[in-house]
Amino acid sequence: MKFSTQRQGELYLIAGIFLWSVFPIFAQLSYAVVSPFTSLAVSSLFSALFFGVVLTIRRRWTELFNTQALIYSLYSTFIVGILYYLLYFLSLRYSSAGNVSILALSETFFSFLLFHVWKKEYIPKIHIYGASLILLGAVIILIPSMTMFHIGDVLILIGAAIVPFGNFYVQKARRMVHTETIMFVRGIVGSCVIFLFSLLLHNASSLPQIIRSLPFLMMNGVFILGLSTLLWVEGIHRIPVTKANALSSLGPLITLLFAWIIFKTSPTSWQLLSFIPMFIGVILISKKMAKI
Repeated sequence: MKFSTQRQGELYLIAGIFLWSVFPIFAQLSYAVVSPFTSLAVSSLFSALFFGVVLTIRRRWTELFNTQALIYSLYSTFIVGILYYLLYFLSLRYSSAGNVSILALSETFFSFLLFHVWKKEYIPKIHIYGASLILLGAVIILIPSMTMFHIGDVLILIGAAIVPFGNFYVQKARRMVHTETIMFVRGIVGSCVIFLFSLLLHNASSLPQIIRSLPFLMMNGVFILGLSTLLWVEGIHRIPVTKANALSSLGPLITLLFAWIIFKTSPTSWQLLSFIPMFIGVILISKKMAKI
């Protein structure tokens, strides 16, 4: 059975969104044995191995010698592969998978601020409405934290705010080399820096602990940090980015479903209420915007 280009793109995206949606679940499961720093370091290493295999199959190792692309890749690695992933993993330690997944949607709002407000580009009214709805959704989910402070919710918001800067450099690097080259650099450099950081903070887990959590760490690295990225890129080459962003905003619902099944934590009324304006806002603000 042969699928149309449009249907292929939809299938790629749905598969990638599904993988990324279960990321918070597997990350939290790994925390039962290893620290967030170790979980991120080992997961990033497995993602680097995955992209190393892709580079070998596609014979693109020579792209690593593109100096300017390498510099941009290192910038994006520091912002996304180290700072953002650290904040993401730590937020899962101190907040629920559902909260983190929904608040991560605010990345679209911060991208709007970077590329439209900071760069003084024209702002259509529909984008302003969308940004306002995303902000409203973030406020709604933070309301319970006003009586019981959740540091995890704050951490993921900070992470979402810095991601657009990393994507800015990814965009520059992508004009010179392919996605797998950028992601290989991110995985190998990020894993080394984070592991060294965990050693300095005396937060590294022991080898027996890593081995016990290895299945979750491998799935995080290969399928989520690795394969889901490739699926997203392949998807947006086949269908409009607007539709892709709309589909990706359904990810938190999948996360909430799996959290309900695995952790027996049913979605709260605040989570469900906040998702509504977030979902509509992402659709509105995605008009003529690209995700990297």
